[in-house]
Amino acid sequence: MSLKMELVFGALLLAFLNSFVLSDFQGDALYQLKVSMGAPANQLTDWNPNQVNPCTWSNVICDSNNQVTSVTLSGMNCSGTLSPKIGMLKTLTTLTLKGNGITGLIPKEFGNLSSLSSLDLGNNRLSGEIPSSLGELKRLQFLTLSQNNLTGAIPKALSGLENLINILLDSNNLNGQIPEQLFQIPKYNFTGNHLNCGANFLKPCESDSSDSGASNKPKIGIVVGIVGGTVILLLFGGLLFFVCKGRHKGYKREVFVDVAGEVDRRIAFGQLKRFAYRELQLATDNFNEKNILGQGGFGKVYKGVLQDNTKVAVKRLTDFESPGGDAAFQREVEMISVAVHRNLLRLIGFCTTPSERLLVYPFMPNLSVAYRLRERKPEEPVLDWATRKSVALGAARGLEYLHEHCNPKIIHRDVKAANVLLDEDFEAVVGDFGLAKLVDVRKTNVTTQVRGTMGHIAPEYLSTGKSSERTDVFGYGIMLLELVTGQRAIDFSRLEEEDDVLLLDHVKKLEREKRLDAIVDRNLNKYYNIQEVEMMIQVALLCTQASPEDRPAMSEVVRMLEGEGLAERWEEWQHVEVTRRQEYERLQRRFDWGEDSSYNQDAIELSGGR
Repeated sequence: MSLKMELVFGALLLAFLNSFVLSDFQGDALYQLKVSMGAPANQLTDWNPNQVNPCTWSNVICDSNNQVTSVTLSGMNCSGTLSPKIGMLKTLTTLTLKGNGITGLIPKEFGNLSSLSSLDLGNNRLSGEIPSSLGELKRLQFLTLSQNNLTGAIPKALSGLENLINILLDSNNLNGQIPEQLFQIPKYNFTGNHLNCGANFLKPCESDSSDSGASNKPKIGIVVGIVGGTVILLLFGGLLFFVCKGRHKGYKREVFVDVAGEVDRRIAFGQLKRFAYRELQLATDNFNEKNILGQGGFGKVYKGVLQDNTKVAVKRLTDFESPGGDAAFQREVEMISVAVHRNLLRLIGFCTTPSERLLVYPFMPNLSVAYRLRERKPEEPVLDWATRKSVALGAARGLEYLHEHCNPKIIHRDVKAANVLLDEDFEAVVGDFGLAKLVDVRKTNVTTQVRGTMGHIAPEYLSTGKSSERTDVFGYGIMLLELVTGQRAIDFSRLEEEDDVLLLDHVKKLEREKRLDAIVDRNLNKYYNIQEVEMMIQVALLCTQASPEDRPAMSEVVRMLEGEGLAERWEEWQHVEVTRRQEYERLQRRFDWGEDSSYNQDAIELSGGR
């Protein structure tokens, strides 16, 4: 062999060995990530530690040189920690691990990912401080650490990321001062923390790229920090004392369905605060009737003020000794360990005595959507259209988290405007998990206990007792109609007008007649966008289809509300509706042609679908 050929052969051999070594350490780093994250047995089954090249593995993208550039492991129900070995992937540009149950710290080795442009660790249970080593990611453009349990201050090192265009740190337990340079980033969100904006206290802690001119509601969230927050709470506290004082007198009962039967569970209470009964008794003025905020299937909710002046809502279960009541208490306490999201009501603590079961939640200053739609006082502002849109999207995101990012998944089973609360910024917070059910996805995808409020219950749930995520989708669709119309799901007063008692049937008829203006809540005084109304009605009707299989998942609902994919689904739905009505008309003609057509026609008019 000539010297030239030997050199060529040696170069090829070296390249092959380099490729082998590269793939080997990349595969090892990725496999360690899978193991440390605790990926379920049915996930990432092709990630084989004996396979040298990870570029053939699912959810992994490589470049032409077999270098890993992208890893996306979203919503896989992982429950472990992050492996420091991931820092070996120097060619990685995108790392997405959102929507899992990952715990523990963010390894400082993440700062070694020198090519990284997008890092998304949102919607997990990560704790500890944000490592300052992330300031070494000079190519980073997108950083999402929202909806975790991160603590400490925001590292000043992040201010040096000159290419950063999107930083989301909301819904954590961060404190300290926000570095001033981070307010120069095009999109940021620091809400849901204990942060101080410093000299920027007049700037919002969340950048707003939407059209704020569409809303007449003042942006309460603009005033942040300790001083601003205290003033707002005091103002709301003074106002809501009078709101709550008389509210219970005009309370209208709704019809509840409750079929008993629950499996008992042992609950690990974790970090929830255990309150003394005397403490809650004092906070609510001995559960004074004037402090009642609402009433549900298992008890009353009272406004309370703790000794440190923290305002709370105390749910007092009145039927806990029955299997259903006690199980409701246990479910709500258990859920706090799996359901933490900015659009879900957070459980602060609980109290148990031989004769009492109480749950303690944060007080929602603006009460519920139902209150704002139908029970507000004349001097209180109308829930404007921009806020209603925001509520629709926030509630959808909360339900999406329950269905698709909790393991076991959670079915709420009583989604309605009365169970969607409004915080100080009028942001939607889905509450009242007393009727919810934890579903172990490894065993079953249905439950067999009917609970909920008439008018909001999906037809298949009411007739068979079987529920799934799609029963929540149906209830959510009815809630959207409540938002648009301001009306109740069932209204017997419409009988006087020979109209449909069910809100769903009423809206369907008006939509077929193209009378959208007649659908919208008159309290809006025509201050709304008719195209947006039409979009919300379309989403609602898709969510309330008779067949649960035809209803969209909540993740798809979120996308449709954000403007993606609605037109295609709506066109498909219209085709099905036309076919269904044609079949109905064919049957009607068949009866009309019978021997006693007048009798058959009367029967059709009485029993036919609306």
